[in-house]
Amino acid sequence: MMPSWPQLLILIAVIVLLFGTKKLRTLGSDLGAAIKGFKKAMNDDDDKKDSSNDANFSSNQSNGGVENNPNSDKKE
Repeated sequence: MMPSWPQLLILIAVIVLLFGTKKLRTLGSDLGAAIKGFKKAMNDDDDKKDSSNDANFSSNQSNGGVENNPNSDKKE
């Protein structure tokens, strides 16, 4: 059940009286900055995942994944 408009106005008035407008304003700006930082971190993480899926051309892959180690045929 959703509260009616008069109940919401009374609730908001009580919250403003308890915390004050300055405290609520700083709380709102801190919350906005936290959400903005979270979204930026999520986008940065997605960009890193996309770039890690690119082709990786290293020396092991250039010769079919076979490592050229002259000592690999020797048994101890």
